[in-house]
Amino acid sequence: MPANERVTVTLPAEVVRGIDRLEKNRSKFVLEAVRHELQLRRREELQRSLRSPHAESDELAEVGFDAWADTLPADEAAELVDMEGGTPVRWVPGEGWVPAHCGVAEHLLYSSTDTMSAPSPALGIP
Repeated sequence: MPANERVTVTLPAEVVRGIDRLEKNRSKFVLEAVRHELQLRRREELQRSLRSPHAESDELAEVGFDAWADTLPADEAAELVDMEGGTPVRWVPGEGWVPAHCGVAEHLLYSSTDTMSAPSPALGIP
């Protein structure tokens, strides 16, 4: 069982009353809220990273997934990626990942509707 640490948090009285109305165990409520917020912030950070990818992403895209996967032991590659799942994507420098089937006009439409601001199931992001 993971170790727990005690923390002291000061909250406005009306917030504590709201917690008490919903949950007898304040610690449980706060733990669930903190876990939810951490997950939300990680997801937001990942979305920011996808919109403004790191320079290394260009290098990886140039090398290509297949070349990268060939460097892995066969049993590890099979565990990491479901080659039958997902949607094909391609890398557009300065833009990030877009559906592989998009042409220039579709890409402009795709970008202008800001669909990349939400997590993409095609990229395995919840």
